[in-house]
Amino acid sequence: MNYKKLALVSGAVLGMLSIILGAMAAHALESKLSEDALASFATGARYQMYQAFLLVAVGIMYRDGFKLLKPIIWLALIGAVLFAGSIYLLVLTQGELKVGLVTPIGGILMVASWALLGWWAFKERI
Repeated sequence: MNYKKLALVSGAVLGMLSIILGAMAAHALESKLSEDALASFATGARYQMYQAFLLVAVGIMYRDGFKLLKPIIWLALIGAVLFAGSIYLLVLTQGELKVGLVTPIGGILMVASWALLGWWAFKERI
């Protein structure tokens, strides 16, 4: 698997979707959702963008010898999908879908991706 490409493409897609979904919430959903729901949706989009930045940065730094970058990519990608995706589903279904337990799991994976990046940067000779 080409992890450099995975990181760069998934970072670009997450970033693009973050902008599209954030704009959709600000314009198309503004009159349909409560302020709290819009704030939750915006939080999902914002954290999704943070993970997009992380993935692009890791993709730029990626070399085959840097073994810790592979799990960072997976933690960031899966964490963003679980965290932001569950928030979007909760807001758009007005809580009908019971995916709230997925949100903190995604958040933990996102935190782990950043922590592992910090550990990698501390340990590697870069």
